[in-house]
Amino acid sequence: MYIIQKHLENLKRALLPGKAVIIYGARRTGKTTLVKRFLQDIDEPYLLVSGEDITVQSYLSSQSIEKLSAFVGANRLLVVDEAQKVPGIGNNLKLIVDHIPGIRIIATGSSSFDLARAVGEPLTGRKTTLRLYPLSQLEIGQIEQRHQTDANLESRLIYGSYPEVVLTNDNRARAQYLKEMVASYLYKDVLELDGVRHSAKISRLLQLMAFQVGKEVSYTELGSSLGMSKNTIERYLDLLEKAFVIQKLAGFSRNLRSEITKNSRYYFLDNGVRNALINNFNVLELRNDSGELWENYLVIERLKRQEYLLEQANNYFWRTYTQKEIDLVEEREGKLFGYEMKWGAAQAKPPKEWLEAYPNASWQLINRQNYMELIT
Repeated sequence: MYIIQKHLENLKRALLPGKAVIIYGARRTGKTTLVKRFLQDIDEPYLLVSGEDITVQSYLSSQSIEKLSAFVGANRLLVVDEAQKVPGIGNNLKLIVDHIPGIRIIATGSSSFDLARAVGEPLTGRKTTLRLYPLSQLEIGQIEQRHQTDANLESRLIYGSYPEVVLTNDNRARAQYLKEMVASYLYKDVLELDGVRHSAKISRLLQLMAFQVGKEVSYTELGSSLGMSKNTIERYLDLLEKAFVIQKLAGFSRNLRSEITKNSRYYFLDNGVRNALINNFNVLELRNDSGELWENYLVIERLKRQEYLLEQANNYFWRTYTQKEIDLVEEREGKLFGYEMKWGAAQAKPPKEWLEAYPNASWQLINRQNYMELIT
């Protein structure tokens, strides 16, 4: 079964003559599926190639207009899957755009640090970037009724939303799939970088991060636990974010000296990956981290919504030294929106310090009764 991806329409709108669309996303999130679905509706000749093919690499890294033109031929749509594997891909795509009239380009990559570095500057003003996540509730909702979504909520918190996980009903198969992905694919791109040698320590770092979801992270403390420098920890976390494993949120502050902004919080782009790292797929009633799973799920689903609906927002958390906090703060359209996420039935009120410092800001409690409004 194919679940229609929200970026399908965004891809159609963004792909214009003389432009490139860059699609980033973790492995197995459906980048190739998205492109192939798009190509089904194309009634013109196109060229679809893989950047892992050494013959393709020799042409697309040539920086020769003659070789590039001969490679593209009469096609006016070029699709390069795994484009980050091609040396100098950005400059070569720029040559193609500049010298082949009317050409349109789609390039996909599973590691934004390689592809962004190679493509970003050369294609300034000539590209649109789309970021692909594991399936969002916006997308899954196309094949579910609301009562089914509520019934499947616990599964989403435990096993996440990768396409194969969503389309599988067997929890054992889901767990096995996630374990295999964590072991084989999760940070493969990071380990291919020069100077990144500690695969065991990266795995251990992610395990430590899994227990700190929704909490401020100290690079110094992590470094002490792993026998690594603070700078190395910060670098590895940055690479893991660019490899679409984790997502960083900075602290928000404008007015109060008591607001915490030094440390950041990190969330996993998929709950299932987080649980696979600590090998815990227990049901919620047997867990003590339901609140963390809930917060991680809602924060990432909100980011998916922003991406797919093309909503412009800056995202933060807010906390004071007196332990007053708000899980997610959005800054959009010149306004502040605060969201506090509670899994249980507990009531909550906006912190007095928040209301006093930001009287024009909003605040909302997000629980199981109203969460769909936030993420869809």
